[in-house]
Amino acid sequence: MPLENHAEFKLSITKALGDQLAAALETLTPAPLIEENISSLPGHKGVYQLYRHGEPVYIGKADVTLGQRLRKHLKKLSGRENIHLEWMSFTALSVDEDFAAVAPEKLLIDKFQKSGKAPWNENGFGINDPGVERDTTVFGDDHFDQLYPANLGWVIGDLPQGTQTLRSFLKFAKTALPYTFRYAYYRTKKESFYDQFVVTIEQSEMTADEFLRFVSAQLPESWQIMVLPGYVVMYPREMFSRSARKHYIAGQELAPNLDLLPWSPKPIRE
Repeated sequence: MPLENHAEFKLSITKALGDQLAAALETLTPAPLIEENISSLPGHKGVYQLYRHGEPVYIGKADVTLGQRLRKHLKKLSGRENIHLEWMSFTALSVDEDFAAVAPEKLLIDKFQKSGKAPWNENGFGINDPGVERDTTVFGDDHFDQLYPANLGWVIGDLPQGTQTLRSFLKFAKTALPYTFRYAYYRTKKESFYDQFVVTIEQSEMTADEFLRFVSAQLPESWQIMVLPGYVVMYPREMFSRSARKHYIAGQELAPNLDLLPWSPKPIRE
């Protein structure tokens, strides 16, 4: 027989916080993801939500400032195919008190994903440089980089014209490109390797494709540039991946030869 003077009560503080954060976001009107709107944000930590065509697709947190984090997303999305910045908007909440302790973005992700929202939190959108170990990985069809691959037609403007070392030119392009461009970096006396190559830049802009072709033409044939769905890598060795879109070797663009792959990597879905 159940007791009339006793019952179980479960208090879920995390659920309550998640509900409050979601309710606060719902009171906000999404603003276009443009520099003017990002610059108007206060310099606070917080959480934010990205929308595509008015539908929430990604929830994130800003450990430094909201503007700094959103600006990175703006740059990243500007260099992708199959998406236009006009489709994107955002809302943001300043969350200063006990920010690290409450992990507010996780509370929001859990809440929204239960209703099928925030799909980009599951398919790799938040990854910056996935690292060398992922260069041979096959990404699933629903991965962000497969849906919105790096745009090789993206224009690198304001090029440093004139004669300069290849190292200087690579450093400029790495910062200018809106997606990861990772190349062999020497921390020893070999660090001067790229200084052996002197290039002359006469134009004020190049597409990413033109840049990669130009750089590969400066290097020995033992070097390869491999374009993966969402980023580019350059190393002094042969590189293969079933996800590779193309290779550049000694100034020539080559389609990847998948028959050369000695393994069958498993696709990942993030």
